[in-house]
Amino acid sequence: MECRILIIRKPERADIPALLDIYNYEVENGIATLDITKRTLSQWEQWYDEHNKGNHPLIVCVDKGEIAGYASLSAYRLKEAYSSTVELSVYASPRHRNKGVGTALMAEILRLAREDDSIHTVVSVITSGNEASCRLHEKFGFTFCGTIKEVGFKFGEYVDIDNYSLIV
Repeated sequence: MECRILIIRKPERADIPALLDIYNYEVENGIATLDITKRTLSQWEQWYDEHNKGNHPLIVCVDKGEIAGYASLSAYRLKEAYSSTVELSVYASPRHRNKGVGTALMAEILRLAREDDSIHTVVSVITSGNEASCRLHEKFGFTFCGTIKEVGFKFGEYVDIDNYSLIV
């Protein structure tokens, strides 16, 4: 019987390449992001620098010394009226899926959101068909708010997005 101890912490700059690898895997192989071009290290460093300021935390999950996934809250839209709304992203590396990484990250990022008086609503935009992500969000009380049809084009076909929200 294997005993898993997942560590959730703020990332360090040295973690950026591992975070980038997780994200770029999804760019090339999955539907968790509708990006179709891999991100560069300099783009990801800029993304990293935009987090853990204000109400935009970034956390990582470490499993046996290896970055297993990450979660972030980012600006939802750049209009001032949306400042209390954040967009959630949760990613697990392919080797660490179905091992509790997403659940651990979701629990901690939502704890941080609830403790931050400047956050009122957390939203997620999930590519339709990503059933694991939908189940994870529903497990934590997110409400399905509707589907927008054929707004993305990836892997040669149009894809829909599902919108979820949670008032914290």
